[in-house]
Amino acid sequence: MTVSYLPAGEEVALFTAAHLAGLPLLLKGPTGVGKTALVEHMAQRLGRPLVTVACHEDLTAADLVGRYLLEGDRTVWVDGPLTRAVREGALCYLDEVVEARPDTVVVLHPLMDHRRELHLERLGLTLQPAPGFTLVMSYNPGYQSLLKDLKASTRQRLVAIDLDFPSREHELRVLVEAHGIEATVAQPLVQLAQALRRQPVDGTSEAVSTRALIAAAQLHRGGVPLRQALDATLACALTDDASVAAALRECIATYVDA
Repeated sequence: MTVSYLPAGEEVALFTAAHLAGLPLLLKGPTGVGKTALVEHMAQRLGRPLVTVACHEDLTAADLVGRYLLEGDRTVWVDGPLTRAVREGALCYLDEVVEARPDTVVVLHPLMDHRRELHLERLGLTLQPAPGFTLVMSYNPGYQSLLKDLKASTRQRLVAIDLDFPSREHELRVLVEAHGIEATVAQPLVQLAQALRRQPVDGTSEAVSTRALIAAAQLHRGGVPLRQALDATLACALTDDASVAAALRECIATYVDA
């Protein structure tokens, strides 16, 4: 499936240059601004396979590089996703990398500097990445804390790309050109999102994402009234507080006809 992505700045050129230089990347930005879409788009553009890892606090180094598993009456080595990507020359995407344990991230360091190698201690092997391998990480700075942040030793190895919510004009292009949403539907959606980002409703922890607008438009395309679709993707999705949801519905009603 072809991924639709419209660059908002120089992120595609910077990603391409880092890939060609063998440099690891860090994509920074709020939820729903297109970090994953950019990685998927670049994998297609560069003609490389993509291996994605959803990071979490229980992710171990063995989960990334591999482990021995029982198979019948013997043990066999099974590569983890990072090792597969290194062997195949794939893009390896670590989504929300700050959720992983710091000791897990440290195993990546030899891949992220001049050494460009992956140590498999259990096998007594050191792998050099196949041509085309690139390590890509992402995280949402809005959720970082003293306990969940990247070490300076990790950051210094990365080429960082900042992604943020698009301008009104660009967001309209994304909805209309990249996702085939009718302009008459896209315009009120974008106006609503831009207004809520300028003046968020108290009690909402996240800003309205472009992804949520696209989901609402897809529901509408399937026959759901647009205001009801926005209720499902915004008012109900962003909060469990009835008063906050009511305030969001008031904002929706201001920009979207029943």
